[in-house]
Amino acid sequence: MSAPVVIVGASLAGLRCAEALRRNKYLGPIKIIGDEPHLPYNRPPLSKDLLSSDTGIDEVLFPLKDSISDVDWVLQTAVSSVDTKAQVVTDLSGTKHPYSYLVIATGLRPKPLPVDSNGISGVHVLRTIDDAISLRGSLFAGARVLILGSGFIGCEVAATAIKKGCEVRVVSRYHEPIEHALGKTLSSEVKKRHIEKGVKFVSGASVFGLIGDGALERVILDSGVIYDADVLVVAIGSLPNTEWLSGSGIDITDGVLVDSTMRAIDESGNALPNVFAIGDVARYPNALFDQIPRRVEHWNLPSETAKRAAEVIVADHEGGSLDEVVAKTFAPLPSFWSDQYEMNILSFGMTYLADDSKLVAGEISGDCVFEYYRQGELVGVCGIGMRPLVQSYRTKFEI
Repeated sequence: MSAPVVIVGASLAGLRCAEALRRNKYLGPIKIIGDEPHLPYNRPPLSKDLLSSDTGIDEVLFPLKDSISDVDWVLQTAVSSVDTKAQVVTDLSGTKHPYSYLVIATGLRPKPLPVDSNGISGVHVLRTIDDAISLRGSLFAGARVLILGSGFIGCEVAATAIKKGCEVRVVSRYHEPIEHALGKTLSSEVKKRHIEKGVKFVSGASVFGLIGDGALERVILDSGVIYDADVLVVAIGSLPNTEWLSGSGIDITDGVLVDSTMRAIDESGNALPNVFAIGDVARYPNALFDQIPRRVEHWNLPSETAKRAAEVIVADHEGGSLDEVVAKTFAPLPSFWSDQYEMNILSFGMTYLADDSKLVAGEISGDCVFEYYRQGELVGVCGIGMRPLVQSYRTKFEI
């Protein structure tokens, strides 16, 4: 094979795909293209440990296994297009990268502030290590921090900022934080614990405008209320990085649509035999729950989708066991975790599919476990503490 497997995206999914290719005995060339200047690093600490300490990039870099020592890393390089017929990826400099197989692992970017900042400084997002280092320099005792968004990132930043002595206010369209994933009962308890630590919540609102002479001084909400603020953290969700795929013929409606083999689907509904998508950018069905393709941004799924794509690529390349590999059921169990103050939240399944939830262990005011049901079927579990009990649910989701 002359052309390499080209992985576009040098984060966790791309790294795990390269490792899995080698583990499955693929010996050909591998090229990984990433737009950041850094080798793959661990993102969860960005809103916690790295944000609250002097930790640098070396502390969060993933170790590189000997098996991928010959991978060609092309960093600080953004891709601009792909020609699936010519089997070539082009970057912004115009350099062309031929491929035998293409793996799309470009992940997500934060949704931007919904209004023009007019050049006012003090507005932050949190996705990369550079974002985290920029933000942590503004989190000092007495700093007035307004967080737009009450999802996991917003709540974790709130907890970290409180620990650093900041005054913290969370503004959100939602009544309860992380309500989509935790349900109203548990999310209400999470909010209560944040309030006890000093976080103020403003529900049913968003940002209308900013006031400041160069640096941020106040934030205007769409309700007309104005709050003093030195720092604005925008944490209102993410967007899949698929713009470079426009015009490629690939279905990029809410990420890259793929089948259960991680093969990309074109706009006519056909699977492209040598183009794959993995990680947060991929939208795929999960046989544990149903056949509806979804993008699921849980921390373990970049690894699971990367392993699946690599197995299929190697089987196709070798030409022997492809049918057997494709026939395997792809049903990874989504998992997420979040540390906020003394709260250690752990979940398995797809809690956000539930139409009902119930407390099954512990007390809501302390450590506890909730089960989540959709039409009477268990679709998720989530606990604050009680980790061994939550972990025991893993076998209840197996097919």
